[in-house]
Amino acid sequence: MSITPCLRSSTSLGTRTSLVSTSRLFSTSCRVETARSPSSTACLTQARLQPSTSNLLKRSSSGKHLTIPALACSVPQRRFASATLWNSGTDETPEYEISAVPENPRGKGKHIRTAAALIIGDEILNGKTLDSNSHHFAKYCFQHGVELKRIEVIPDDETEIVEAARRLVAQYDFVVTSGGIGPTHDDITYPSLSRAFSRPLKHHQETLTRMRAWPTKSENPSADQIAARERMALFPSGEGVDVLFVKRDIWTPVVRLEGKLHILPGIPSLFQALLAGLTPFLHLPPAEERPTRIQVFTSFPESTIAPFLTVLQNRVKDEGIRIGSYPVLQKGVYVSLIGANKDRVREVSAEIQIAIEGREMSEQDIAMEKERSRRTGSA
Repeated sequence: MSITPCLRSSTSLGTRTSLVSTSRLFSTSCRVETARSPSSTACLTQARLQPSTSNLLKRSSSGKHLTIPALACSVPQRRFASATLWNSGTDETPEYEISAVPENPRGKGKHIRTAAALIIGDEILNGKTLDSNSHHFAKYCFQHGVELKRIEVIPDDETEIVEAARRLVAQYDFVVTSGGIGPTHDDITYPSLSRAFSRPLKHHQETLTRMRAWPTKSENPSADQIAARERMALFPSGEGVDVLFVKRDIWTPVVRLEGKLHILPGIPSLFQALLAGLTPFLHLPPAEERPTRIQVFTSFPESTIAPFLTVLQNRVKDEGIRIGSYPVLQKGVYVSLIGANKDRVREVSAEIQIAIEGREMSEQDIAMEKERSRRTGSA
C-alpha cells in the first residue's frame, strides 16, 4: 500500500485532521513497510511507527510538526481509509521516558550467550513478504558477541506459536519474536504467548495512555475500531513479565517473558528501532569477548583451495576458529575466519593469504563489490 502520513492541523481535541506531504513528516523520502496483513490502514501503520504522550511526556521545543527519522522501507502500492483512533490535543513533538533497566533476569554477572529468532506470519511462508528481520537480528547478534543458534518461521497458528516459544525459551538465552502484534484478527502473538506461559492477558494502562494520546485522523471511532486498536496493548501479565519502553519516540513497548523472550513487531523499521533500543536492557557479553571476523578473497576456484582449507580447519578448530568458503560465480571465493582471539585470527588470515594468493577484504569493500556485481548482473 502507498502511505501518505497523517498530521493533525489543529490543536483542539476532536477537531478535523489533514494530510500533509511526506516531506514535512520525514527528513527524506520514505515508504512505510509492514510485514503484516495488507488490511492494515495507512494511519494505523503510522500509529505503529510514531510516539504518543503519557504522564511522563516531555515536549519538544524544536517545532510544532511531528518528525520521524526516515527509515528504508517499502510496501505494496495500495491505499486504505484512516483507522487511527484518538487525538492528543497537541501538535508538538512528544518524547517519552524510557523504562528503568530491571535487574538481570539471568542473575548478577551472567551474560547472554545464545539466541534464537521466531518469525511469525503466514505472509512470510506464502512468499508475499520477504523476511528481513531475521537477517538484521543475525547481524545484531554477531556484532554483540551472541551466538545465534536458530531461526524459525512459523504461521499465524496458536498451537505452533505456543510450542515453538516454549521450546526456544527452554534452550536459548535470548529469544525474539517478530510479527503478529497488530490490531487485526490474524495478529495472535500476544494471546498465544499468554497461553504458552500461563500469563493472563490484561490491558497495559501506560501503553493505552501513550497510544490514545497520539495525534490521529479519526474523530468518531466506532466501538469495534477502539477495541481493535486496544488489542495492541493487551499483553500477558503477572510474574515474569516486563513491559519495557525502550525508545523515546515510539509508544510501542517490548514485552519480555520469562526474562528471555522479547516480543517485537514485524514491521522491519520498527523491529530494528526497538531492537536497538533494547540493547541497554540486555546483559550482553563484554566487548573483549566478542568475535573477530576476517574475510580473504582469492581468484582461485573453490575446488582448488578446498584441500588446504580442510587441513587448516582441522588444525585450528580446537582454538575456536571457524573457517568457511563462499564462492562468487566466475570470480573467485571469499574465505571467512571467525574467532574470539583477535591476534590468532589475524595470524591464520596471514597464512591463508599466502597459501591461496588472496587479499583481506573489509565488510565495506565486500558490500561495495556485491553492489557492483548486482548492477552489472554478474552476481
